[in-house]
Amino acid sequence: MQEIAGYRAIALDIAHRIVSGEFSIHAKISGRSLLASHYHVSPETIRKAVSLLKDENIVSVSQGKGIFVTSDQQAHDYITKNNYMKSVYSLKQDLELLLLEKKANDHKFEAILKDIIGFSDRLQNLKAYHPVEIQVNPSSHAVGWSISNLQFWQKTGGTIVALRRGTQVTISPGPHVILQENDVIIVVGDGQVFQRTEEFINNTTL
Repeated sequence: MQEIAGYRAIALDIAHRIVSGEFSIHAKISGRSLLASHYHVSPETIRKAVSLLKDENIVSVSQGKGIFVTSDQQAHDYITKNNYMKSVYSLKQDLELLLLEKKANDHKFEAILKDIIGFSDRLQNLKAYHPVEIQVNPSSHAVGWSISNLQFWQKTGGTIVALRRGTQVTISPGPHVILQENDVIIVVGDGQVFQRTEEFINNTTL
């Protein structure tokens, strides 16, 4: 038989052997030396295991005579109690793992919530500026003019934050960028910025 670590495990195994009938009531169990050889442990470990069984009134120990089985019912109760304790211990371990997972998930939740609040705050700040897209029509008077020469901000109250030309996007184009037909400008401003910019850019006359 493979070595069973710990005197409690040995005591439990002996209790199982009693309940199964391998050791009958009042039968003498092998001496400590033989048990130590059977379980591949020291006689001291066997002494602790037997002492545990004696305390549970499963066996009796007679000096010089040996170890005797006194109750298979007590052995059964001992097994049941240990199975219950093992279940409780297992549940405790599961609970500890769940608590660790919960703690990790709480940290993730807090980080995500913080990000959401940060994004929400930034969106809230941007909301007042109403970013809009306006395409420069081929017939627009603005074609061929620079942003500076158009006096874009003075005429519209808006700020061009990006310009899309075909597949190219320019972030924060400078005042000297010349508008071309079909350019798309992204403008931020107040609630009326779209109307003012659309009228200004796509008006065919200066």
